[in-house]
Amino acid sequence: MALVRWEPFREIETLQRQMNRLFDEMMPTVREPGDGITFVPPAEMEDTPDAIHLKLEIPGMDAKDLDIQVSAESVSITGERKSETKTEEKGMTRTEFRYGKFQRVIPLPVRIQNNNVHAEYKDGILKLTLPKAEEEKNKVVKVNLG
Repeated sequence: MALVRWEPFREIETLQRQMNRLFDEMMPTVREPGDGITFVPPAEMEDTPDAIHLKLEIPGMDAKDLDIQVSAESVSITGERKSETKTEEKGMTRTEFRYGKFQRVIPLPVRIQNNNVHAEYKDGILKLTLPKAEEEKNKVVKVNLG
C-alpha cells in the first residue's frame, strides 16, 4: 500500500470551485461577455386562487423599451437598456454608458387567460396580473365520503 500525502489546501480549492459553480448556476444575473445579454431581472411570483401575480425589477427603463409576451404557459419579457450619465466637475466631464439587452422567460405553474393580462410599470417595477384559466380555478374539488 502506497502512502499518499494529504494536502488540505488542495481540498479547499476543490471545494471553492464547486461552491463557485453552484452559485453561478443558482444566480444567472450576469452572463458571459459576447452573448449580448447583460442581466436577468429578478422576479417575484405569487399564486392566488384567481390569478398569478408577477413582479419584476427593471430599473432605469421606459415602458416603451419593454416587450412582454404572454402565452398560456409562460411569460417572456425582453428589453434593451440604454442609459447615459454625464457629470461635469472641476473642469472634467465624466460620461458613463450602460447598454445591453435582457430576456427572461418565466414558466407559469398553471394555465392562464393570456388575453386578459393586466400590466403596470412604475418606478422600475413591472407588475403583471395573470388571471387563471377557468379550468385551473376549479381544480380543487371536494369529495364526500358516503
